[in-house]
Amino acid sequence: LLLLIRNPKDLATSFFHFSNRLAILPSYDTWDDFFVAFMAKRMAWGCYFEYLSKWNKYADEENIMTITYEELKEDRALGVKNIAAFLGISLTEEQLQLVVGRSSFQAMKKNSQKTHGAFGDILFRKGAVSDWNNLFSEDQNEKMDKAFEEHVGGTKLGTKLKYEVYCKA
Repeated sequence: LLLLIRNPKDLATSFFHFSNRLAILPSYDTWDDFFVAFMAKRMAWGCYFEYLSKWNKYADEENIMTITYEELKEDRALGVKNIAAFLGISLTEEQLQLVVGRSSFQAMKKNSQKTHGAFGDILFRKGAVSDWNNLFSEDQNEKMDKAFEEHVGGTKLGTKLKYEVYCKA
């Protein structure tokens, strides 16, 4: 199993925009309204911190590879190599470069009409890391950090996310 996890702040930012673009999900007039709902665990797919906490129980199993969105954005070629090795797939340099090229956010967004139909415009917005800085107030940032520490701080997944987000930023 490949477990892809993401910085909760960017996940919340992305989900805010996703929710407001997909008619079947609740939409929010403001970021502040969304943030309150997110922190109160009133999201369509549940609480992300609880999701991470549940997956953390399996993080050390040999058939599970955890990788962060931030890792893949930083060095997609290394990420693809690591995923291929985990899955027991050997890639030639040509195959690696093909996967790296086709898996860039820009390439997937450009091809999204073919791969996802009209849903592609909803799924692929920015794909940026640290976009949360454009929405979070200082107070919201502190509340999210506190919730992160309470739910997953010190766990394997929490440590991995914290390293990718805070130590490499």
